[in-house]
Amino acid sequence: MDLSTAREKLLLLKENVEKVILGKSEQVELSIIALITGGQLLIEDVPGVGKTMLARALSLSIDGAFKRIQFTPDLLPSDITGVNIYNQKTEAFEFHPGPIFAHIVLADEINRATPRTQSSLLEAMDEGQVSVDGVARMLPKPFFVIATQNPIEYHGTYPLPEGQLDRFCMCISLEYPSRSFEREVVERQLLRHPIHDLRPVLTVEDVLELQELAHRQKVDGSLVDYATRIVEETRADERLILGASPRGSIFLLRTSQSRALLFGRDYVTPDDIKQLAVPVLAHRVLPKLRRRGLASNAEIIRDILNRVPVPVD
Repeated sequence: MDLSTAREKLLLLKENVEKVILGKSEQVELSIIALITGGQLLIEDVPGVGKTMLARALSLSIDGAFKRIQFTPDLLPSDITGVNIYNQKTEAFEFHPGPIFAHIVLADEINRATPRTQSSLLEAMDEGQVSVDGVARMLPKPFFVIATQNPIEYHGTYPLPEGQLDRFCMCISLEYPSRSFEREVVERQLLRHPIHDLRPVLTVEDVLELQELAHRQKVDGSLVDYATRIVEETRADERLILGASPRGSIFLLRTSQSRALLFGRDYVTPDDIKQLAVPVLAHRVLPKLRRRGLASNAEIIRDILNRVPVPVD
């Protein structure tokens, strides 16, 4: 696949998803970048703004298998990964895969499950496999987790630990639609939800090829220095008690490669890094004064961007 074809396919994917997710062009773009990067996505927002529809629209658009896991306090790790069940006829144990075995998995309200259940996702997110009774089983490729959590409601929730937050490629918020877009959403759904008319525009093989192509986009050494300097500044900022990890530097550059591909370039620019710094880094840092949501973290990341010199040609 050449650069021009890749851009056409990515724009076609974006256009198709936006038939369902109206007025959220930037968020759809970021979701596609996360998918092409091969990372996982965390959406932190209130109920009813389209988190589930975004996940379903992406899966339908790439003709991939979609599974939704509703996280609750009584959910067990085996409810996610699967379990071995004894078959009396064959006198052998048979593996029954859990809902994690899909191309796109919606982990809905992930912070409602216990830490033990939350941790069952770690191996899948990191290595693309799950281990059940000592046997490692590979997950389908591509494998993309979209996890959601409500930033307002804290009763009965188990906040994700920093180590698990760090494993998400990006964290975004869909936010409420504008009045005009909300009106259009309501009118379009009075008779039939547009998700039912969505058709695939890519295949999972296309996605794998796009992922491979994204990883080959050129990154100049000065941009590697720029990205790592931004991350280093998060560790030195006096407003933070925890800065971003090296995983943050890696994802900042990898997502920049995917953004370059989306915009039809075979090289990364400083603007790619600047545009992705907040969604990639804001959820990885821990401020001294905890506030609800990511707004304060985002402000700190923007301040850091303003003081780190941008490399020039």
